[in-house]
Amino acid sequence: MRLKNYLAVDTSGKYLTVIACKGGVRKTVFEEDGALQHSVRLMSAAEEALDNVGLTPAECDFFCAVTGPGSFTGIRIGVSAVKGFCAATGKPALGRTSFDVLAYNAEGKALAAIPAGRGHYYVCGFAEDKSVCLAPEYADEARLEALSREFGVYAFEELPVPYTKADVALGLMRAAEGADEKDFGQIGAFYLKKSQAEEERLARGSD
Repeated sequence: MRLKNYLAVDTSGKYLTVIACKGGVRKTVFEEDGALQHSVRLMSAAEEALDNVGLTPAECDFFCAVTGPGSFTGIRIGVSAVKGFCAATGKPALGRTSFDVLAYNAEGKALAAIPAGRGHYYVCGFAEDKSVCLAPEYADEARLEALSREFGVYAFEELPVPYTKADVALGLMRAAEGADEKDFGQIGAFYLKKSQAEEERLARGSD
């Protein structure tokens, strides 16, 4: 079976990850701290990755974006870019969650954990086969600590419990290449909670 050609992007966190793959040859562009530059850097990073492996958007079999949870603005940037590539080429989209990217760093049962601010975390549990065994939730520190006694914890950023620091680019590559046909289709941002601005608007409306 031919290895698929693809472009995958992750703008869901403070980092920026772009991977282009052509016939098993891959180029990764990774920037550790690019949260304020996602909208500026994404397309040039995509061009750099594609050019490095000699791939054009038209030759891609699919385009992948990490849909969240994570940075509200970052998620929208990545998802919008992939939708644009898909509209221009007629190729399918693949949405992978930030949890998927973390889980593909693990060898066994794992808890994917992402800091959500204000002492809270986005968490999701995965079985060894990468199927979800604990539905995504918005958890406080006490809940995270309790879950850390049941799962090996994987994260991109520092946590208040023992954890394994995940390789963002490796997880994205594995998540993109581990997809099944049923995983392709329309994609959209995945939020576990409303943004602070939305919550403040709702609070004002209820006064």
